[in-house]
Amino acid sequence: MKLLLTSGGVTNPSIHSALVQLLGKPIAECNALLVPTAQWGHPMCGPASVRGLVAAEPLWQHLSGLGWASLGVLELTALPSIGAERWVPWVREADVLLVDGGDATYLYHWLRESGLADLLPSLPDMVWVGVSAGSMVMTPRIGEYFVEWQSAPDDRTLGVVDFSIFPHLDAFPTNTLTHAERWAADIGVPAYAIDEQTAIKVVDGSVEVISEGKWTKLGS
Repeated sequence: MKLLLTSGGVTNPSIHSALVQLLGKPIAECNALLVPTAQWGHPMCGPASVRGLVAAEPLWQHLSGLGWASLGVLELTALPSIGAERWVPWVREADVLLVDGGDATYLYHWLRESGLADLLPSLPDMVWVGVSAGSMVMTPRIGEYFVEWQSAPDDRTLGVVDFSIFPHLDAFPTNTLTHAERWAADIGVPAYAIDEQTAIKVVDGSVEVISEGKWTKLGS
C-alpha cells in the first residue's frame, strides 16, 4: 500500500503531483472509495459534515472534490453485516481509498472490526490518502490529546508506519508548535507536526515530507 498522509488533503500543487505519481495515472482516470467512518467518532462531526464530504462540497474540495473518475462510499460500520464476499471486490477494484478525519481510535476500531485492516497488506498498489485522523490511524499511537471517542480503550492505532502525526499545525489555537512539543514528549516514537499544506508520502518504508507550508520533526 502507498500512503499519502495529510492534515488537510490535497491542498497544493506539490501534494497533487505526489498523489498523481502514486496513482500512476491522472486523477480523472481513477476510481476512488471514500471512507467517512472516523467522523462518527468525533463530537465536532455528524450527518451534515458527512453529507458535505460525500457530496464533495467546497470544504472537501481537497479530497472528494478532486475530480475522480468515480467516487463511491465505503462505510466501515456496515461491512461486518454484509459479508466480505460483497465488499472486498469493491476495495480491490478501487485505485484509491480517501480516508477522512474525525477520531482515529474510532476509525481504528472499525478498520479492525470490518476486516479492512486485515485486507490492506494484500493491496500493494492501492493508494491511501488520509486526512487528519485518516492519516493518524496509520501510526502506532495518536496520544491521549487527540482521543475524542469515549469508548476508546487507549490511543493505539494501526502502526503501519513507525512515526506519529500531530495534524493541523497552527490551524487552531490548541494546535501550536508548543502543544505539539508537549504531545511529542509523551508519544514515545518519532513524530511530525504538519500543517494543512503538508503531506507525508510513504512507499515501501521510504518516508518523504512534501510541503508548501510548515512542518517539524519531533523526537528522535
